[in-house]
Amino acid sequence: MRIAQVAPLFESVPPKYYGGTERVVSYLTEELVRQGHDVTLFASGDSVTQARLVAATRRALRLDKHCADQLAPQMLMLERVVRAASSFDVIHFHVDYLHFPYSRRHTTAHLTTLHGRLDLPELVPLYREFRDMPVVSISAAQRDPLPFAHWMGTVYHGLPQHLYRFRAESGEYLAFIGRVAPEKRVDRAIAIAKRVGLPLKIAAKVDAVDREYFESVIEPLLDDPLVEYIGEIGEGEKQELLGEARVLLFPIDWPEPFGLVMIEAMACGTPVIALRRGSVPEIVEHGRTGFVVGDLDEAVAAAERIDELSRQRCREVFEERFTAARMAHDYLELYAWLLETGGRRAAAADGR
Repeated sequence: MRIAQVAPLFESVPPKYYGGTERVVSYLTEELVRQGHDVTLFASGDSVTQARLVAATRRALRLDKHCADQLAPQMLMLERVVRAASSFDVIHFHVDYLHFPYSRRHTTAHLTTLHGRLDLPELVPLYREFRDMPVVSISAAQRDPLPFAHWMGTVYHGLPQHLYRFRAESGEYLAFIGRVAPEKRVDRAIAIAKRVGLPLKIAAKVDAVDREYFESVIEPLLDDPLVEYIGEIGEGEKQELLGEARVLLFPIDWPEPFGLVMIEAMACGTPVIALRRGSVPEIVEHGRTGFVVGDLDEAVAAAERIDELSRQRCREVFEERFTAARMAHDYLELYAWLLETGGRRAAAADGR
């Protein structure tokens, strides 16, 4: 099958550091190539792939200090995608809704995976206007704000099966990986660590928009012997940090669409303690791969019971539910359905 993958340009594919969407696009692209498909990746020029790379920019926009208008290169990339549309059987977009006016006007089969939060009021009239655009959710919970959209299915993210090694024995610290942002609640992670008396390692990036929050709210909390702030880390550093952690803390305060770090932890055999928001109950099997909790007190109680869980079971669930091969299989089914039906509305969404 001739497949185009269209990635955001903010990060390379895969990203050098933080970047969940671009990382998933990479895993999917490389697995499709491995399975013998003819794949073209539209992405930044510093991307690394076995697919045919069409570079829309010289480097990822986040790393390009000379790019003053970050929308312009993305619009140029979409024009190039549309010009080449007849060369593909299916175009798979990962750029939210930017391409909708283009895609409505060409005949090549296409679909869009929505990677972000959808509970924003401005999105309601937009998705009502473009309710003919076939879209895919990354969790059932992600759909709640837009039940009327043209949902084709739910496809959970997946990782290459051997990307992370299983570690049967853990260390004696807790881990937090992600962004320092109000909705990610690293302050809760610090509070949990203090209450259970275990060290906490924080590997997190600070975006410019969250710099003031970091300096005023989080930085004062780091002055504690139990808390170690590492900063942003790359893919190669996650194995050691996650694999040796006693548990991953995921104390979010927003409707998380997926939460890639949860399955990264499971791949290492590390259980997860997460707040019951967004996708969490779909990803974490309560009492098996972690604990899904309602508040800080429940999170503390769960941390004290973490030895009840089997690290082997965490790895087994990852292999059953969250591999890149399974993700690619699910998308290939949707591609085939698009080609067979022309994209007519489907009811399907089983969250495989």
